[in-house]
Amino acid sequence: MDARTETNLDSLLQRAESVLQRLEHVLPAPPTAPDWDAAIAFRWRRRAQHGLLEPVRHPHELRPEQLRNVDRQRDLLERNTRQFVRGLPANNALLWGSRGTGKSSLVKAMLNAHAPEGLRLIQVDKDELVDLPDILDLVWDRPERFILFCDDLSFEADDGSYKALKAVLDGSVTAAPDNVLVYATSNRRHLLPEYLTENEEARNIEGEIHHGEAVEEKISLSERFGLWVSFHPFSQDAYLDIVWSWLRELGAATDDVERIREEALRYALGRGSRSGRVAWQFARDWAGRQGLERG
Repeated sequence: MDARTETNLDSLLQRAESVLQRLEHVLPAPPTAPDWDAAIAFRWRRRAQHGLLEPVRHPHELRPEQLRNVDRQRDLLERNTRQFVRGLPANNALLWGSRGTGKSSLVKAMLNAHAPEGLRLIQVDKDELVDLPDILDLVWDRPERFILFCDDLSFEADDGSYKALKAVLDGSVTAAPDNVLVYATSNRRHLLPEYLTENEEARNIEGEIHHGEAVEEKISLSERFGLWVSFHPFSQDAYLDIVWSWLRELGAATDDVERIREEALRYALGRGSRSGRVAWQFARDWAGRQGLERG
């Protein structure tokens, strides 16, 4: 190799090295594992091009016994979670139904109840579902048991991000690790919008109903959850029962039963809902007003 060729090769190598150095600032770095002892709950966050698990320093400390009038739902999720933390077969769970009825609160309560047994929670927003493979790589060999929590989950008709969730639930070439379950909450049973015109695609074939492709696609996502837990609107009595429970939890006086009842019902009427969330909000408002009156 003559001197001129050697000089050109050195120059080319220097230019290539310079390009690679610039690319390092653009390409996403592989995610790094957090301090697993720092918290029992984590959030997946994107910072520029980088993804990381961020410890939740002050998780919501709900207990299962604080949640009223969801006994059936609590028992179903409790049993499934207990199976999971003990290393037994368990199912991914979809908690669906009316807003404010305790879906998210129940998942948080499960975390607090079973954290001493090694249960951990990772909250993943819908827009970051494409990062699920990276998250699974971080937790694959860990001794803890992880719930991937997707709160208030729903997709629009043209939203393709749900395919990443489908792959994790069931359907990817790579198997999901045994120490991971997905718990999702949604107001929609099938997670995707449903239209009346889609029912027109259904066909009666030899006495059996066969749905059209659009309906089948939507059903196929929710069917990947082995456990469905449904939540329904509360009756007036159930709503008031939750109000009394939270007032006692907050240490408020409950002597004036009739006045509290009237105020609680008026509050719910103004909000257009008798949900557990509205009961909690009323109880906070009432307890706060009592505190001001006492000086």
